[in-house]
Amino acid sequence: MKSFLAACAFVIVYAFSLTETQFTAQNIVDKAIENSGGARYDQAIIHFTFRGKQYRSKRDEGVYRLERFVEGPRGVVHDVVSNSGLQRTIENCPIIVADSLTTRISDGVNSVHYFAGLPYGLNAPAVNKELVGESKIKGTKYYKVKVTFDQEGGGTDYDDEFLYWIHKENFTIDYLAYKYAVNGGGIRFREAYNPRVVNGIRFVDYNNYKTDDLSKSLTDLDVLFEKKQLKLLSKIELEDIYVYVEKECC
Repeated sequence: MKSFLAACAFVIVYAFSLTETQFTAQNIVDKAIENSGGARYDQAIIHFTFRGKQYRSKRDEGVYRLERFVEGPRGVVHDVVSNSGLQRTIENCPIIVADSLTTRISDGVNSVHYFAGLPYGLNAPAVNKELVGESKIKGTKYYKVKVTFDQEGGGTDYDDEFLYWIHKENFTIDYLAYKYAVNGGGIRFREAYNPRVVNGIRFVDYNNYKTDDLSKSLTDLDVLFEKKQLKLLSKIELEDIYVYVEKECC
């Protein structure tokens, strides 16, 4: 009888382990996107304020329009990054942007919208995803998903590397880290807080940490965070969020 019960227990544990390991990186990211807004991302016009600047985005299955409004000495500077490239106006008058500034302006607009819209951007065509392990942070279990980018379609910073800690039960991105090469390079680790859902789409703010040791692997940052060996650099806070969904299909 004992051997029978032991065999049953083994089968149950084995079956459970198969269930635990069946998710691929793509499955995990798909669930994260679905639980944070899903199809609504492609139906929504999103407005928010970040560090005194106004942002607006509209996406539709690969067609996108990312905007930034900044009060300047000559009036409101309006930057639009879309499939057609960068357009800038000042008080609605078109401005020719020097080639030397185009990339910097576009990257600045893209970066804010990318982080504000996570995890939506993780299914872009140039994104490569890999499940590299699991870990615990503050007693909670996470999948660790590494993200890299193809050179074609991956933007000017295609060689940047990201790591996302995705909750094993509710599939939220609670932590992320990235390593970048521009301006001498750096490593950042972000802790999400203040989650809220606005018209069906989830948004978070971040505590933004850094380490000056660029030899560190992104996969080690969760341990350094728990040991309080990362330095708080800034806070990433979205304000005045407004979401207008054009088609209530979801």
